[in-house]
Amino acid sequence: MSLLTETRKLIVPPRTAPGPSPLARAAVPPLAPGALPGLGHAGALLRDPLGFLGSLGRHGGVVRIRLGPRTVCVVTDARLVHTLLVALAHDCPRGAVQDTLRTAFGDGLLMSEGQAHRDRRRIIQPAFGPDRMGEYLAVMQQVTEERAARWRPGQVLDVAKEMNHLALEIVTRSLFDARLSEDATVAFHRALPDLVKGQIVQSLYPNPALARLPLPVNRRFDDAVRVLNRVVDQAVNGRAATAGAGAGRRTLPALLRAATDPATGCPLTEADVRSEAITMFGAGTETVSTTLTWLLDELLRHPEAEARILAELDEHLPAGSVPTPEALARLTYTRSVTQEVVRLHAPNAFLMRTAQVPVELGPYRVPAGTELLYSLTALHRDPVRYPEPMSFRPERWQDGGGTGRPSFLPFGAGKHKCIGEAFAWAELTVAAAAILRRWRPVAVPGARAREVVWTTVQAQGLRVRLAPRGARSPRGGASAASPEGDSASSPGGASPSSPSPAASPSPASPLASPSSSSKPTPGRCPFTGTTPASAPAAVTAPTVPAGPRPHDELRLAADRHADWVVRRGLLTPSELPRYRAYALHELIGHAFPRARGAELDLLVDVLGWFTILDDRFDGPPGRHPGEAHALVDPLVAVLDGSSGGSRSESRLLLAWRELWDRQTASMSPEWRARAAREWRACLATFPAEADHRARGTVPALGLDLTDTMLLRRHGSCLYPFMNILERVHGADAPAALHADPALHRLRANTADAATLINDLYSLKREERQAGAAFNTVLTLQRAHGCTRLRAVHAVRARVARLRQESEELRRELLHRHPAGRWYLDGTRELVAGVQAWTSTSDRYLVPDGARRR
Repeated sequence: MSLLTETRKLIVPPRTAPGPSPLARAAVPPLAPGALPGLGHAGALLRDPLGFLGSLGRHGGVVRIRLGPRTVCVVTDARLVHTLLVALAHDCPRGAVQDTLRTAFGDGLLMSEGQAHRDRRRIIQPAFGPDRMGEYLAVMQQVTEERAARWRPGQVLDVAKEMNHLALEIVTRSLFDARLSEDATVAFHRALPDLVKGQIVQSLYPNPALARLPLPVNRRFDDAVRVLNRVVDQAVNGRAATAGAGAGRRTLPALLRAATDPATGCPLTEADVRSEAITMFGAGTETVSTTLTWLLDELLRHPEAEARILAELDEHLPAGSVPTPEALARLTYTRSVTQEVVRLHAPNAFLMRTAQVPVELGPYRVPAGTELLYSLTALHRDPVRYPEPMSFRPERWQDGGGTGRPSFLPFGAGKHKCIGEAFAWAELTVAAAAILRRWRPVAVPGARAREVVWTTVQAQGLRVRLAPRGARSPRGGASAASPEGDSASSPGGASPSSPSPAASPSPASPLASPSSSSKPTPGRCPFTGTTPASAPAAVTAPTVPAGPRPHDELRLAADRHADWVVRRGLLTPSELPRYRAYALHELIGHAFPRARGAELDLLVDVLGWFTILDDRFDGPPGRHPGEAHALVDPLVAVLDGSSGGSRSESRLLLAWRELWDRQTASMSPEWRARAAREWRACLATFPAEADHRARGTVPALGLDLTDTMLLRRHGSCLYPFMNILERVHGADAPAALHADPALHRLRANTADAATLINDLYSLKREERQAGAAFNTVLTLQRAHGCTRLRAVHAVRARVARLRQESEELRRELLHRHPAGRWYLDGTRELVAGVQAWTSTSDRYLVPDGARRR
């Protein structure tokens, strides 16, 4: 009971006049260090507003700063801000920042206090009632689709500008049923920066009379006020807004004109209508457009989040359907993303209140007349409440996670909480869905969003090049009719009913390189280092996608992957050059010719992660079973549904959690179970190999060739990548195909062929490992006592036989399961892609003079 009493003291101060004892015990807020004579902390605040405000929390929950001759208390603790906005709302009304707008636009909902505010809120509330939301959602979608339809492929978009125009049009059409002229729209957006800058400067004047001086900032502010009034008048006085019947009665101006002011008993004046209208234009435009800009910027940085959003939209809000509140409620991951964007980029840099009477904020005493400042942006980046606060982590909001309402206040709290909160959340989701379904934004190098801080944190500088998204299948893949869909022909245009010729490789030549449209350079012989003049084709060319992949898409995917591995802590920047020389993205490009966008990024990230994991076993974990299990067992636990979350988790494990979520997003339970089973088998090979090395039962010395091949088959990660074929395609392969024993043999052949090709090219590298290598060439040498050349010939011959047998299996399977053609073709492309990459990559090069470790 005593704990509950103390908690109430902190959250709900007594409404009666406090006695001397509590105030006597309360502390004076500490003064922030670094005040300069005359300026105080104004210089630090202006130079780096968010950095300065964010630094104050280490000095206390309430901290005093000096802005010239004024002393302001900054509330840095989210709980105390909640107390300020809820329990102390009556005693601490709005401060100087809002007073500037009151002078310009009147005493509307945004600026009013007390009974006047409650009366006005009751009048406006019906405009944001649940019964109106369905109508608004349809308008939001229509407006966004109309605007997005005007964009063109290849167009470079100024995202902040476009989102400003979009948000203004949504507000105008939704609340006013009006359309602004293009001139009015441009004028509105040109005037907003001057309004915002003037608002912050005038709020910092030591004397309000300075706002009346003919200073340039004041003149621009006054001009902006006049422009905004003219624009709002155009919407307020439009035909629909002034109509006395029909749809006009449902607009915000009509609602206001039909209301009576409870204080006077008279209808609201036109000045009242304009004041409320401009509040909705300002609050409903700048903050939403800024958040949309940050949302697109974060999705560019995190394509896995974009992929999950698109998959969720396909499942719960199919293309062509009109959004409903019930459908939006099912978009749980999309909501997590928007919440994280709003947290990380809270648009309100700072807001103010003024203590009209002495108040207590937690342990602090605040005298009457004190101005109280708080920054939602700084509060939402508090590392105590939001671990890794500058990291974009939508998962912190999933499964009831995140933090409680007192520390997440994007729309305020208490009686002044934003009346349009539900409208704004819906607008973010509907607008983003309509844009992402039609267009795939591609970042323009050097043109990412940057923070520009006034009273709001604006996103400026983001430019993207637009690429058509194309039609999407129910699971989010490209449809057959889209430029990114499956080719109607088999690889190379040949009928899959006829097998590809599999030439027996000659003893003097390396494995044949597949011919393809990209014509990779002939393979370097992994045994002589020479490049043959010609190489017989072992398979037909990989399938060419219906629409060519943009020439720079693989390079951009490689750049994004490099950012990802460094951001995830898997590699240091100094390790990147050697790692990038592996050109893993080129393997994916060859093996998955139809992969685009988020699917392409997923494939490169998974392959890169697995490569980094595999390299760990070149060291001690590859020789000590205990260390191998310590590394692998937590990874397997993720597949079993372990929630984890311990601070001690390795970076490899944290990255794996993310990759598993990205792989499984939108996929069927059957696919997830199959993928988990095969990843489990793949990961289990690492401790198994370590155990064999520790016991001395290495290949041909206690482990026969058959068992070695079985271990290598699952350790190559080809099975999981065959599963991802379905993720890229956007649908599971037919269940009857998966149940066919012939497919099981084809999948085994695919994994074996790719593994054997890899063994040929990685031979020299693996010979230099500290422990015995599980390489088939070396195993044959030990098992049969044969020469290196003979073992190489045997492996090549086995690859040729596997490919020929695989083509026979594909013919057989295609006859029984014609709908699975794309999957059968994909298994062929995987093997061809591995060969094309291994023959050109620097992954397995051994520097001259390298010594065995």
